[in-house]
Amino acid sequence: MKRSWTFAAAASLILGAASPDPPESITRIDPPAVAGAMAPNLLAADGGFLLTWLEPARPGGKPGEGDWTLRVSRLAGGSWEKPRTIASGGDFFVNWADFPSVSAGPAGLLAHWAAMSGPDTYSYDVELARSADGGRSWRRIGKAHDDGTQSEHGFVSLLPEGRDTRAFWLDGRSMKSGSHAEEGDGDMALYTAAVGERAGRGVLLDPRTCECCQTSAALTSAGPVIVYRDRSAEEVRDIAIVRRVGGRWTSPARIHADGWKIQGCPVNGPAVAAEGRRVAVVWYTAADDRPRVLAALSSDAGATFGKPVEIDAREPLGRVDVLLGSRGDAIVSWVAQKGRAAEIRLRRVSPARELGEPLMAAGTTQDRTSGFPRMDRSGSTVLLAWVEAAGATRLRAAALDEEQIPAIRR
Repeated sequence: MKRSWTFAAAASLILGAASPDPPESITRIDPPAVAGAMAPNLLAADGGFLLTWLEPARPGGKPGEGDWTLRVSRLAGGSWEKPRTIASGGDFFVNWADFPSVSAGPAGLLAHWAAMSGPDTYSYDVELARSADGGRSWRRIGKAHDDGTQSEHGFVSLLPEGRDTRAFWLDGRSMKSGSHAEEGDGDMALYTAAVGERAGRGVLLDPRTCECCQTSAALTSAGPVIVYRDRSAEEVRDIAIVRRVGGRWTSPARIHADGWKIQGCPVNGPAVAAEGRRVAVVWYTAADDRPRVLAALSSDAGATFGKPVEIDAREPLGRVDVLLGSRGDAIVSWVAQKGRAAEIRLRRVSPARELGEPLMAAGTTQDRTSGFPRMDRSGSTVLLAWVEAAGATRLRAAALDEEQIPAIRR
């Protein structure tokens, strides 16, 4: 069964000019990345932000052409530090939807990226590297998984766990080598492992998941949670959650029964944020042929969720992210159609399911090369990173004060 480009994914193939620049109240602060850079990811850490991205050895290069480098830079005091190299080589698997990340914990930083393991398109591994000096130097520590198959491993989420890090990923070890969910080839699965100096033994969390939607993890006061797009035997692909409670992983549970039955992966994963026992999950669905971005909130560390609220039911493409604001609201980002172009929008949702007005934060395109915008919050500053896909891709970033996101009128 091949990837589906229906609904929002089909719309991403339509090329269009970018929307207007962000409002003047939003400060552009573009990172020091070369033309052709892509796959940005953000982490708030030490009072600033870490940004990772992929860039080609030859400026303006395209995925699959030549060497690629995973870079990291810190934004502190309003300016970006000199970029550092985490890893580079000609074996990188470079993809618009499966992007690297970095996590910060007591033992330092842990980064991940995808590297080809065989000649087939989807034969790639999750490679890991550590830094003990704030990202100035990096040491490879091996793979996140130990199955040794030339199959797909990706869509990773990293979380600090004590002095170590917890990794989650989609794992194709049960699928035909190098395939991507053709009939009879086995299923994509969700795995996790603790990562110290090396990755520990992988643990199976869900034996059947959607093949290429991003995962997202967060740490609650009761333990870690992972959200992802599940896949039933009837091809219903709704969002599920797995939690660790009392040292044991729970069985997968649906966040909400959307009932989206689709014969292929929509390449549009969920996002989760947590603080204490508060959890917010946001996702895209096109169940009943109605494209929507939904958010659901939990006050018991993800054990139960309230009825979802519609963030955008008019023109969403998805590609979501979420964070928890300082006033108790969740702040959602997503990509929405705007004529032949697209916009990155932000919106508040309260624990009582009340909505603020959406804010157009940046213009973008509907093209897949514009990727998945990422955001995070440090103090009162919200940072947004995205790809400008007009011509050679370029990384863009913008900062705004949390209070600039329209308040909820009560």
